[in-house]
Amino acid sequence: MTELEASSSEATGVLRILATTDLHCNLLSHDYYADRQDPGVGLSRLASLISSARQEAEAQGGATLLLDNGDALQGSPIGEAAQWQEREDEATCSSATSLGAEVHPLMTAFSALRYDALGLGNHDFNYGLPVLKAILKDAPCAVVCSNMQGLAPNPQLPFVKTTIVERRIEALPDAPVLRVGILSVLPPQTMVWDGHLLEGKVQIEDMVQAASDSAAALRRTGCDLVVALAHTGIGTSPTLLNMENALLPIVALSGVDAVIGGHTHLVLPDPDHCFDKPVVMPGAHGSHLGQIDLHLHHGSQGWQLTTWQASALPISRRDAWGRLTPLVDEDPELVGALAAAHAQTQARMKEPVGHCLNPLHSYFVFFGQDQGLALTAAAQMAAVRPMLAGTAAGDRPLLSAVSPGKFGGRSGPENYTDIAAGDLCMRNVADLQVFPNAIWGVTVNGDQLRDWLEMSAGMFNQITPGSRHAELVNLDRAGHNFDVIFGLDYEIDVTQPARFSSAGELINPQAQRIRNLSWQGKPVTGAQQFSVATNSYRVSGGGNFKMVQQAEQLHLPGVKIRDAICDYVAGRLPADPLADAGYPWRLTHLPDTRVSVYTGPVARNYLSELPPHQDVEDQGVTPNGFLKLRLNL
Repeated sequence: MTELEASSSEATGVLRILATTDLHCNLLSHDYYADRQDPGVGLSRLASLISSARQEAEAQGGATLLLDNGDALQGSPIGEAAQWQEREDEATCSSATSLGAEVHPLMTAFSALRYDALGLGNHDFNYGLPVLKAILKDAPCAVVCSNMQGLAPNPQLPFVKTTIVERRIEALPDAPVLRVGILSVLPPQTMVWDGHLLEGKVQIEDMVQAASDSAAALRRTGCDLVVALAHTGIGTSPTLLNMENALLPIVALSGVDAVIGGHTHLVLPDPDHCFDKPVVMPGAHGSHLGQIDLHLHHGSQGWQLTTWQASALPISRRDAWGRLTPLVDEDPELVGALAAAHAQTQARMKEPVGHCLNPLHSYFVFFGQDQGLALTAAAQMAAVRPMLAGTAAGDRPLLSAVSPGKFGGRSGPENYTDIAAGDLCMRNVADLQVFPNAIWGVTVNGDQLRDWLEMSAGMFNQITPGSRHAELVNLDRAGHNFDVIFGLDYEIDVTQPARFSSAGELINPQAQRIRNLSWQGKPVTGAQQFSVATNSYRVSGGGNFKMVQQAEQLHLPGVKIRDAICDYVAGRLPADPLADAGYPWRLTHLPDTRVSVYTGPVARNYLSELPPHQDVEDQGVTPNGFLKLRLNL
């Protein structure tokens, strides 16, 4: 822990703000997909840091606040018990009480740790407002969202716009109580990503304006400090209305004293970013605890901030071989409080669902074949074919678009699907499909289809022919936006620049990365019509695939992708022709060109799956735990 400092010129006291963000319901240090301990995640390990930080501050006459910055609900099987995930709208959930009296494990954990305020993130709305309301009724403190408001005729929402928490600073016994105002904002794009659950019920304002207005309102009520829970990433200049990542302009607001960032899973502070006020972004999945120490003096001008420190405290580190080792133990009280939910989750995840002949892993998803995607695509299509039988949509060529959920990236080298051949259970299905998406469908023409693939191909950096060390994958692009469309055959030419930006804007109109696009051996024409099964997130606008969002939507009953996979591997759905259609894409061959790629170290078990012409060279494990490979294009 960082020692609390005191001003030499006048007596000061400390308010220590402790923050979590993007927990994604990683409440325990356990990987439910692999059913093993995971020292790199878990609120249970953060709980040990929280306890130490509180004791240290209080021993020196300071006070503490514990805050969460959203995206706490979705992401781990312990948060997806059947009684919660199966009810997503008013049609199946007329009231919170219909969900039963059981307290959600997340609220059990937040209560045990005595949180003082909770912000909300975009993923907290993935199950719809009724489920969120039912879960939050057991929150131990105020739940805050400052830039979302309800629409008539049902404007009641399960949160408040702001809250105020009071603290007494024992080191300053003559000072009045300290009043801390707390606001919280989330990306307006939440209305796009979960539009099918939120449309007509709420509206979301620009984060910067809402934060500014809320901070001013809190000041008018007499708050001495204002803390912003900003579920948003750093972003870029200039400041734009309704931008997704608006941390920088929120930090610049004069009415805000300290900021907790999130959404993009970064760890701040770091050497690359310098702020003139305290800012933390404590990673994701419980990897870090954010800590801000505000050194305060009270005098004739009221409360004054003299100095501050900000840090992100890790729960684990990587050794010389890139392996994670814990720095703190799990808190036994929190582990005990969650023991029943943990056991129930393990039992549910072990339920058998079917069989698979081949191993399924995502280690090569960006430069080879991913048979987990192939299985998911076939399952989607097997579920959709009978729905479209006898309709105009069913008479068109049928395709299936899927994308990876676990691909390393900022979630680390352990974040890959890895399923052995043989019997499958529910944890394997959840591993294949980590998001609670439904199967939706669209009709697109050949031009829209090509642009869809061009948007996906933005995942790659532009590579100069003949280069030998360039990195293939653009790490600034989100891996879950790499759509692979089965039923087609195509190449990706990475010598071309990306046609679309990550925001979906056409930035290089002449660029064409997609080469030799064909269906059943014939070139795809611009006017040709296709029916494509994909997921609800993509059709709703997730990932900024504007050509998909603007396409004609097919009216499907909204089967869960996980349910389709279960039915497919159990044989309740017939084998789909897509299973024999071959893997749809490959990188265009570039003579005398080699690139670097990164994957999980366990990928070494599967290197024989890569074709000989790639001439894969193992360059060892990096300090952050990834396996670096070099290969031919």
